[in-house]
Amino acid sequence: MAAEPTPVDPARIDEVPVEDIWITERPLWQDGPPHEVFKRLRRECPVHWTPKISEFPQEAGYWSITTADDVHSVSRDWETFSSEKGGITLVVDSVMPVELQRAMFIGMDPPKHDRLKALFQRGFTPKRIAEHEDRIRAITVDVFDRLAGRETCDLVTDVAQPVVSRVIGSFMGVPPEEDREWADLMNAILGAGDPDLNPEGPQSVMERCVPQLFERCQKLIAERRERPTDDLTSVLVHAEVDGQRLEEHEIVMGFFLLVAAGNDSTKATYCSAMRALMEHPEERRKLLDDPSLIPSAVEESLRMFPAFAHFRRTATRDVELNGKKIRAGDKVAMWYVSSNRDETRYEDPDRFDVTRNPEHQAFGGGARHYCLGAALARLELRILIEETLKRYPRMELAGKPVYAESPFINQLKTLPVRLDP
Repeated sequence: MAAEPTPVDPARIDEVPVEDIWITERPLWQDGPPHEVFKRLRRECPVHWTPKISEFPQEAGYWSITTADDVHSVSRDWETFSSEKGGITLVVDSVMPVELQRAMFIGMDPPKHDRLKALFQRGFTPKRIAEHEDRIRAITVDVFDRLAGRETCDLVTDVAQPVVSRVIGSFMGVPPEEDREWADLMNAILGAGDPDLNPEGPQSVMERCVPQLFERCQKLIAERRERPTDDLTSVLVHAEVDGQRLEEHEIVMGFFLLVAAGNDSTKATYCSAMRALMEHPEERRKLLDDPSLIPSAVEESLRMFPAFAHFRRTATRDVELNGKKIRAGDKVAMWYVSSNRDETRYEDPDRFDVTRNPEHQAFGGGARHYCLGAALARLELRILIEETLKRYPRMELAGKPVYAESPFINQLKTLPVRLDP
């Protein structure tokens, strides 16, 4: 095992001993997820140990789970692989302490997780989400109307970000004039290591971003205590779990979870989907000829471009998985960017096929932690793709797309396009 990471060119990954691959090293992620690396791990070492994270030397090493079957197993066994014990990301105290992660239901284990999540599930049922279709389409149309007369734009900042910010903002009761400020804050926290999304670096999350999050949220909380509404912030403020109201930091972190997920997930997958459609015009032509294929294209986009590259669990006991002995307390990363391209599940998994309509793990590996907002994300993605193709059926790339430098968020930070060439 190498004492320090071996410099790795993803195109020459087969020349590096598999035990010397350190998966979260920044150079591997500059052009998005290192799919050739994960392909090799699935083949040779599906449960893989990385001894440390060189960017955060104080953080412990971690196991990487790379196949669909193993991600499914880890996801469903919360008693062995805990969300609460060590947080949900590989980097914890260096960015956001585990105490704050545990205040979100995604960072809890049953029974508290189940009770808190149930409070929101009534607002996120497919039927309730479907009732918002006209409103979401109106938001999308309004954003596209702002592009009138323009030849080019950036799909990330000019289309995806304002649409998803207003959609989740309307659910949470955030006024439209604050959408941009909330989006910038979410981008800085989730993309903490990216020099564009967070120029101040990861340390600023606790120094600046989290205090700002609490300050802004506390104003909303005070307003909802005094004047309850029917938005999700009011649900958090007035919720009771086991007969007790949530503490203020639990309300703030619950708000953060919903706004962060609402901002990042749909934006990420939509932009990667549109890039794929521009790079594969034969697939786009299928959708233009038969728009009923768009829901299938949404599922294929979620499979190939999940918004989050991984989530983390912590082993609560010694356990063997796929021939490897994982010790109690070890970090375990479930890599969705790998499991969604598992050759045992998908034929030709790196091929973008809008007719595939696959099952996938973009919303988690199943069971309790399945994404609360899956129905909302699917609806937003369908509407965004429908309206984009309707207005700009010949849209083309107008520059190099650039990925966020992150082994956590899987998204483009710029996608320059020519609207109607």
